[in-house]
Amino acid sequence: MRNQHTNTVSTVILLLFVFISSGSSRSFIRQYTDDSYTNFQKENGAGPDPIQGEAPDLRKHDQEITSRDYKVSASNTVKGLRDRPPSSYSLKMESFNTLLKSTNTDRYVSRPFSAVGYNWTLVVYPNGNKNDNGAGFISLYAAIDNSTLSPHQEVYVDLRFYVFNRIEKKYFTIQDTDGWRFSYFKTMWGFSQVLPVNTFKDSNNGYLYDGDHCEFGVDVTIPTTFKESELFTITDNFHNAKYTWTIQKFSTLLKDTYYSDVFSVGGRSWTIQVNPSGRATGAGKFLSMYLVLSDQNNKFRPYEKIYVLGKLRVLNQRNFNNVEMQLDFWFNGPGFGDASGWGYHKFISLSDLRDSSKGFLVNDVLMVEVEIEAISSTKYFP
Repeated sequence: MRNQHTNTVSTVILLLFVFISSGSSRSFIRQYTDDSYTNFQKENGAGPDPIQGEAPDLRKHDQEITSRDYKVSASNTVKGLRDRPPSSYSLKMESFNTLLKSTNTDRYVSRPFSAVGYNWTLVVYPNGNKNDNGAGFISLYAAIDNSTLSPHQEVYVDLRFYVFNRIEKKYFTIQDTDGWRFSYFKTMWGFSQVLPVNTFKDSNNGYLYDGDHCEFGVDVTIPTTFKESELFTITDNFHNAKYTWTIQKFSTLLKDTYYSDVFSVGGRSWTIQVNPSGRATGAGKFLSMYLVLSDQNNKFRPYEKIYVLGKLRVLNQRNFNNVEMQLDFWFNGPGFGDASGWGYHKFISLSDLRDSSKGFLVNDVLMVEVEIEAISSTKYFP
């Protein structure tokens, strides 16, 4: 009986030893220890040590992972040179090489500045943001002060970063074609690979000047949706696309200009203008003919333009050998010049027109025609 009790106790002790040695028991003990330590911190007023400008529950490592999360690609990145300086903030630095050599300075954060209703800082990594695949590059970011943001608020902005080039006397710029989404939990966006550090350090490239001076900058803008718009449409299918004007007693026409009756095509009113003895460069030797927009003053907005594609013809009354000219023109509104009619000063020579064998003038009757193939229309909102 005594031996059986001894064996039972030995077995319990052995199982307890195995439990303590196992991973689950260590986790249990560590969890208990961590919870006890956390409670001790709370009781003594200790807590998280957030980085300035971050959400209270974000750590430094989370803050630095920026452009990689956004998946910036080369196809979305636009680089160039421009004359105008940054509009939101400029950061000029002297003794920049000292920062490059520092082993204890991974980034420089500007003072807060105001743009588009929020406070921001410009963040420069002289040797690149290593946590964002930026080692060996100049990295530039804009960080928003999230103290004015609610946990669910998002701010969409366009960012353009600047690096001054003294040789070019212009600013190297880099930006993304898409907007950047800032939030309470995502406060910093930018580019980890703006310029290679070796390129930047070489004074022959113009980014470091007067020893080791340089200048960075940023534009922060909020793109707004449009409030006014227009819809441009071209219609090319009409029920009555042709209009024929029969001019009687042509040889007796003494006035300089004659107009056909008004006709409608494509929701617009038109007339054909004929100058029997020609006008401008065709005066005295040619028949001049034009298509005229007759409702210009009533339905034509001052800024509107109407595109017309079609043909003007002098019909041959004996065969199908018509004289045809192409219409391909924009009719402008009253505020954009006097362009209510379009056609040809030298449409057909008067000698051909009066030659009875040609078939254009028969029994002193002249027939002209317009065929409209396409007309544009524009709707404006509002």
